[in-house]
Amino acid sequence: MTLTPSAAELAQLEEELDPEMQFRKVPHGTSLIVGALLLALSAFHYYTAGFGLMRETTHRGIHLAFVLGLIFLVFSYSKGDGRRLHPSTALRPGGIPLIDWFFAVAVAISSLYVPWIFEDMVFRIGNPSTLDVVMGSITIILMIEATRRAIGWGLPLIALFAMVYAIFGNWFPGIFLHPGASWSNLVNHLYLTSQGVYGVALGVVATYVFHFVLFGVLATRIGLGRLFLGLAAAVAGRFAGGPAKVSIFGSALFGMISGSSVANTVTVGSLTIPMMIRLGYQRHFAAAVESTAATGGQITPPIMGAAAFLMVEFLNLPYATIVIAAVIPAFMHFFGVLMQVHFEAKRTGMQGMTDADAPKLSEVFARDWPTIAPLFALIMVLFTGYTPYLAAFWGITGCMLVGLAQHRAASALVFALAIGIAAPTEFLRVPGVNLAFTLAAFAVMAHGVLMRTQEGRERARDMVDAFILGAKYAIGVGAAAATVGIIVGVVTLTGVGFKISWIVTSLADQWARGVSDLIPFFPFDVKAATLFFTLVLTGAVCILLGCGVPTTANYIIMVTVAAPALGMLGVNPLVAHFFVFYYGVLADITPPVAIAAYAGASMAGADPFRTGNTAFRLALGKVLVPFVFVFSPSMLIMAPGFTWTELIGSTIACLTSITFLSAAFAGWLLAPLAMWERLLIALAALPMIVATPTGALISAVLAAPVLLRQVLARGRALKAA
Repeated sequence: MTLTPSAAELAQLEEELDPEMQFRKVPHGTSLIVGALLLALSAFHYYTAGFGLMRETTHRGIHLAFVLGLIFLVFSYSKGDGRRLHPSTALRPGGIPLIDWFFAVAVAISSLYVPWIFEDMVFRIGNPSTLDVVMGSITIILMIEATRRAIGWGLPLIALFAMVYAIFGNWFPGIFLHPGASWSNLVNHLYLTSQGVYGVALGVVATYVFHFVLFGVLATRIGLGRLFLGLAAAVAGRFAGGPAKVSIFGSALFGMISGSSVANTVTVGSLTIPMMIRLGYQRHFAAAVESTAATGGQITPPIMGAAAFLMVEFLNLPYATIVIAAVIPAFMHFFGVLMQVHFEAKRTGMQGMTDADAPKLSEVFARDWPTIAPLFALIMVLFTGYTPYLAAFWGITGCMLVGLAQHRAASALVFALAIGIAAPTEFLRVPGVNLAFTLAAFAVMAHGVLMRTQEGRERARDMVDAFILGAKYAIGVGAAAATVGIIVGVVTLTGVGFKISWIVTSLADQWARGVSDLIPFFPFDVKAATLFFTLVLTGAVCILLGCGVPTTANYIIMVTVAAPALGMLGVNPLVAHFFVFYYGVLADITPPVAIAAYAGASMAGADPFRTGNTAFRLALGKVLVPFVFVFSPSMLIMAPGFTWTELIGSTIACLTSITFLSAAFAGWLLAPLAMWERLLIALAALPMIVATPTGALISAVLAAPVLLRQVLARGRALKAA
């Protein structure tokens, strides 16, 4: 059984389905130049992760220069132009327009200007020279164009509107009125301070995200993704609706090493979507199952989406804290998809995979177990107090070692044991140990390449291609993070974030008082109702904003604008950030711009909009869980005030609520559900959100008639059988 297509086939699928991977076609010579630059970018980050970061501004400047310059070389000004291969001419050197070469050089120079003048920055902030304003203007304008090319119009338009608001604030009405800023002052704030382009968002991408993206690509290349898919098929394939459950388990495991929703959809869906269709699932449902499960990769520890690393900086918490806090909510997401798939399979009578299709667990482990060593090393280093980028460094090194060494299993075992011994004893903190360990690993890799001759050279080329592909994945995210810095800078310059927070909380308070007056026996007080409506408004804005903005950018904007509103109502910052994070991830499967759902629909030959609607319905775990952990923060484990009683109670309430809603959507619990039962069981699921005795009592009263009838119907069905 072939679990996945080749790496080349997967790359081609991703280029077709993911807008951020649709690169311009160029002649072979130009592709070598661009490939060398992408390889240099990955090598730069690999080196700094293992042997020490540079000065913060210098590191970010070099990263930004590479990212923005490369975008003008690999992305055309329009998708149509990029699909055509142009010959090299005087106006198109190397098949790339001369203006794009000029833009690439100009933005690289202007990005490196800030690190160059760093020593004099303290005298320039607030009093920029003409050259400062010129360089800042070049960076900002070309950065917006680079972001448009890489990810589309959504984020650049928001950034442009933010700058218009900053300059013409004295023209805006009411609470949004502010004195306005000159172009020089705006450039000074966005370009020369740490509140704008060179802020936290860019720093996190340059310091953390790039390394983990690279690790995910390398881990997939050496076969770790194939191991996870094989395990999923062996464990879940034979149950009712087998391929759909393989999709869920496979996406959960694959999500541990990849935070890209589209990459997860393409890789896992290449196996599961055709099998679901053959089993009898409707095409749109098969695509929706895969895309919904795949979006869980961004919330699945230990390697989550870029937003998780941003939380580290925004909240000043260890990454291990974020990872532990994400465990139960991530489980709830996959549980929600699993329950709907299970009920759907029971309702339609679908069977599992045959013995011929489902692999044996022993065979899967025997073939690919060495590939787990790099992930073990990464987790070990991460949870023993080292920085996330050092953990990624050792994960990347392990991937190269396993991929290139002659004796794969022996190298993996020795590497895993060495990290297991070195990391807990803080041996890796000893000066020179990283260098010695790395040189030894490279010696083993070189020996493997030389001894394996042709096979070794092919594997080496595969590793080089993985480094190039990792950089390709990261440049779009890097541009988006820098452009989000414009929005964050405008918020800090104008104070509009607190104004929006006040509007949201005031509106929620009015709604809460109105509902309390309208319903005499409303079981919740005004404060709890105000929080609930604030969450509803925040979640709705996250989803709407996500229609044109990537997940990471969505998270940063909403944390800047909406998180203060939750803080005003007493929500802990960790909880508020997780709420915004989860609703931002929903954008990948929420029409009209649901790139993961549309990728799945393309692979299944299904209607994209119908697939997106079904995917959103399947993601009810992501919709419900954030409300539960806001009202019961102990579900995040690491939130202040944690108690085992609240954790157990909220977990049971959440599982019950998800099960009830899944049954209502699928039309099946223990037996077929009548329409009145579906409505009643759906209503019974909602009070569980607040995870209180009152809510549980209301749910029990509403669900009791349905459960009683289902037990009786199930008994009659068994007796008849």
